[in-house]
Amino acid sequence: MATPNAARELRAEAEVDAPAEHVWALLTDFAQLASWSPETVRMVPLKRGGLRVGQWYLGINRRKGFVWPTRSVVADVVPGRRLAWDTPSSGAQWVWELEPVDAGRTRVVHRRPVPSRLTLGSRIVAPLALGGNEEHADELEHGMATTVAGLKAAAEG
Repeated sequence: MATPNAARELRAEAEVDAPAEHVWALLTDFAQLASWSPETVRMVPLKRGGLRVGQWYLGINRRKGFVWPTRSVVADVVPGRRLAWDTPSSGAQWVWELEPVDAGRTRVVHRRPVPSRLTLGSRIVAPLALGGNEEHADELEHGMATTVAGLKAAAEG
């Protein structure tokens, strides 16, 4: 059942049997990250300079037969610890946090807060093409868990 608030913070997490540096290397390989995500097809840097605050990425996303682009702007990079980007087209922020638990283990937390509110465009597109706002938020959260599970499997494999 869909929850009543599409703008709620979505969350997925796992403990990974691998050091944070290894998990970080996998997380920041966006080609591999996209292969674990049910919705992200590809992330392409739009500026020179690599992964850094202010870098823009073109995200190609898909849900069933619907494909759409997003522009994401890297908001925070703390190597081995935190990566966040803002998606102005939706109003959401995507956050990855890595925390060493003990020798060789890392807690991975993936969150999607909406700092102020979902954009008008997002609130219009979701009902027309993505199954509804709340339904899409539920689907995104499930997809985040799938992505975290893929990262975990890759790091432990």
